[in-house]
Amino acid sequence: MRTITEFPFAVEMHDDIAIPMADGVKLAARIWRPVGSEREPVPAILEFLPYRRRDGTAERDALTHPYFAGHGYACVRVDMRGSGDSDGLLEGEYLKQEQDDALDILTWLENQPWCTGKVGMIGISWGGFNGLQVAARRPRQLRAVISICSTDDRYADDIHFMGGALLLDKTSWGSVMFSLNTAPPDPAIVGPRWRHMWMERLKNSTLWPATWLSHQRRDAFWKHGSVCEDYGAIECPVLAVGGWADGYSNAVFRLLAHLKSPRKGLVGPWAHKYPHFAKPGPQIGFLQEALRWWDKWLKGIETGVMEEPMLRAWIEDPMEPAPYCPEKPGRWVAESQWPPADLAHRTLSLAPGQLGAERVDAAVTVSSPQTTGQAAGKWCAYGSWPDQPLDQRQELPGQIVFDSAPLAAAFDSLGAPVIEAEVSCSAANGLLAATLCEVFPDGAATRLTFGILNLTHRDSHENPTALEPGGRYRVRLQLNEMGHRFGAGNRIRLAISNAYWPIVWPSPAANTLTIHCGESRLLLPERKPRSLDGTLKPLPGPEAAPALPHTMLRPAHNGWTASYDVFSNAHVLTRVNDTGLVHLDGIGLSYAVKAEHRFTISPDEPARASLDLRTYREYRREGWHIASETTIRQTATASHFRIVATLDAFENGVRVLSRNWDEEIPRDLV
Repeated sequence: MRTITEFPFAVEMHDDIAIPMADGVKLAARIWRPVGSEREPVPAILEFLPYRRRDGTAERDALTHPYFAGHGYACVRVDMRGSGDSDGLLEGEYLKQEQDDALDILTWLENQPWCTGKVGMIGISWGGFNGLQVAARRPRQLRAVISICSTDDRYADDIHFMGGALLLDKTSWGSVMFSLNTAPPDPAIVGPRWRHMWMERLKNSTLWPATWLSHQRRDAFWKHGSVCEDYGAIECPVLAVGGWADGYSNAVFRLLAHLKSPRKGLVGPWAHKYPHFAKPGPQIGFLQEALRWWDKWLKGIETGVMEEPMLRAWIEDPMEPAPYCPEKPGRWVAESQWPPADLAHRTLSLAPGQLGAERVDAAVTVSSPQTTGQAAGKWCAYGSWPDQPLDQRQELPGQIVFDSAPLAAAFDSLGAPVIEAEVSCSAANGLLAATLCEVFPDGAATRLTFGILNLTHRDSHENPTALEPGGRYRVRLQLNEMGHRFGAGNRIRLAISNAYWPIVWPSPAANTLTIHCGESRLLLPERKPRSLDGTLKPLPGPEAAPALPHTMLRPAHNGWTASYDVFSNAHVLTRVNDTGLVHLDGIGLSYAVKAEHRFTISPDEPARASLDLRTYREYRREGWHIASETTIRQTATASHFRIVATLDAFENGVRVLSRNWDEEIPRDLV
């Protein structure tokens, strides 16, 4: 990535900004803006997050916001209430209060002498969500949004549920926020009241995963903040960005299909990071492309961005499986609209061991070991450590496999594969997990996409119904969107299991899944070559503002290990993510976060599944040392989930607060 040190505008940074809300709460902000903008106002770009602007996102912010400011924008990074140095309490994700605060921020920006009153919102993940959610409130100041790695549907396509099945990332993500909510404000910003603010956060911290688990159906809790409930509410232009290695690429295609406002889509090979530094690469000049979007919609400069195709997507070339991949081979393609007017599917019928044109009236069964899925990688990958799927041959003992003949010619696929199947289950609650792979002549199998369906949700996420054991049901399972070129001589593999750990929580009891082949098929989107692809201009190379000066006082460490206890018949996956001890040279603050996630499962006993999460967090200044340790343990019986949690907070080595939770939540067809 090229570092840019000279910009059209000199930039000044202000880090002690307090933005008043309607109820008197003040939110802390860091602002980069052109020198002299109080005399010659500029548009503003807002990023609104709970992840602590002065340490948590400071390194990535340094690459991005000064870059935009150097090109004539006021970039405003605001800590949500109850986070960072902001007043108040953070009581949940995507609450109405969060949107109301964003509207107050927009009004405040409009009234600043250095702002033209035109504002854009940008963000990845949480910030991508709330950009869409605030746009649906139609504030007059918000003229455009860039939403990266986000979703329009908080129930069906977020970190909580997948196909009505419970994602383990729900609780893993909850542990991140459980720990982050213990973090103190910085005395260098808020002064002596830091301790009162910190104690209020600690005493009022709630166990978000338990709240989420109390909503196992698609109810009003999840519909709130899901802009898919009313796409028409969004009237401002939206640039939707995603990556094939991320958990959040599907929404790009739905937004293109359903929004009526000006919109563009960009999907690359990336994991859950900004595209100018994301892996797998290739990285792109995302900041330059974002400037073209902002210049068009916030400054009225014709940059040609709206004359380009609606969607630019990366088609990945065949590649043998690798848990870590710095770069994916492939090429960019273009679509003038989504879905394409000529969208076609290759129909492949399921037969015992085969995937092809011929229908066969036969039934195949699977009773997957609960360990099936351990080669799946992470649901939401970050690309910076081994979190991509492993060779799928490891999964074969727990799957029904349907293989095509070797392909006579290569072809491209762009879109969402769909399985239409007739199934039976031996229990009232069961799971259908499907992976689509490319199999190489040497047998190596690369997972391209996957999908999950809790069979009690076969007809509705709002009103699931139990299965009649042995009854036959028609189901439809749409896999995640994909962009891939299948190679000549390789095979297409559809693999089906009824367990997928540690991606989703097991069914209440072990069961047998039957696929009735004669009525089952795979619909694989097939993309024909387009002359439009040749009109795409090459994307510029990645560039950014200078990196944030920092010193590593203790090295970072990431690890991912698997073990098996023969005596207890327990398989354990352990993931460690340790930032090391980072000293931020410019503000004299040091911080560290170490998380350990342990997933335990027994091959033949779903009730023995457990998830253990521990996070240690600390902040240091001379004479000031704040730390917290949080733990969450999730288990389940056939009838209930149980979450046990602890929170311990320390000031200069002395424990000042300890809290405990122990909650049981009934299972609701999950």
